[in-house]
Amino acid sequence: MLLQAEQSPQVRVKPASLRLSRHLKEFWWIYLILIVVGVLLMAPLVWLISSSLKDQGKIFTIPPEWIPTPVRWSNYRTVFEQIPFGRFYWNSAVVTFFATTGNVVSASLVAFGFARLRFPGRDVLFLVLLSTVMIPYHVTLIPTYVLFRELHWLDTFLPLTVPAWIGGSAFNIFLLRQFYLRLSLELDDAARVDGAGPWRIFWDVVLPQSKPALGVVAIFSFLASWNDFFAPFIYLNTTEKFTLPLGLQLFQSTNSTEWNLLMVASVMTAIPCVALYFVAQRYFIQGVVFTGLKG
Repeated sequence: MLLQAEQSPQVRVKPASLRLSRHLKEFWWIYLILIVVGVLLMAPLVWLISSSLKDQGKIFTIPPEWIPTPVRWSNYRTVFEQIPFGRFYWNSAVVTFFATTGNVVSASLVAFGFARLRFPGRDVLFLVLLSTVMIPYHVTLIPTYVLFRELHWLDTFLPLTVPAWIGGSAFNIFLLRQFYLRLSLELDDAARVDGAGPWRIFWDVVLPQSKPALGVVAIFSFLASWNDFFAPFIYLNTTEKFTLPLGLQLFQSTNSTEWNLLMVASVMTAIPCVALYFVAQRYFIQGVVFTGLKG
């Protein structure tokens, strides 16, 4: 009897399905708005994919035909037959790989110096670095072009990749510095007690905790390099070295009326960006949130 009296009454926990149902009843209007906005934002992409599978004369019909009849899968083969699209894809992949890798490596090293090391003039140098963000790219275009010409780098991939290895962009450095500032300095002190130097601290202490921020820098660098039209347009002259944005421009100038084939080329150009979003969106959200916690 005493044991029965001392037993506490059982707490009934509502099933997850009931909690979800109650949540949906309370906030149904928010989900409705999100669904409507999502459909509106997806409409251009759906129309792009649909147009890539249509005949030329059915693209601009009103009302639009969302499901093509018949489906022309041969449009994708035709694009590779008319222009060296595979070569453009390879060129963009090479440039993007080296540029993204260089941005991540160099920006992480520079940001580590500004965030975790102490040296005279550190804050002044950081302010000078941030001031470069306000300088338009076109202001430095002519001296940069002259420099690359004197180095005999024109019509090569070097102007598109080497600058990423000597610091990357000021924005990436700022982003990583803000993230490094939120990491505990006690870890650095403990590593120094064990005899670790700055390089060991950077490699074994800071980098393992910086995956979200490094992921954000990698995503931004990938998108900037993959979609960049201006720099390849300035420095590349040979068609065999064109990247995808230049390839699209070439395709549009030579096939200005074949909109269905241009849509095919656009779809294939956008595939890596869309795939990157679905694969790395978790790291992107974590990196943005963590980076903004401390100024």
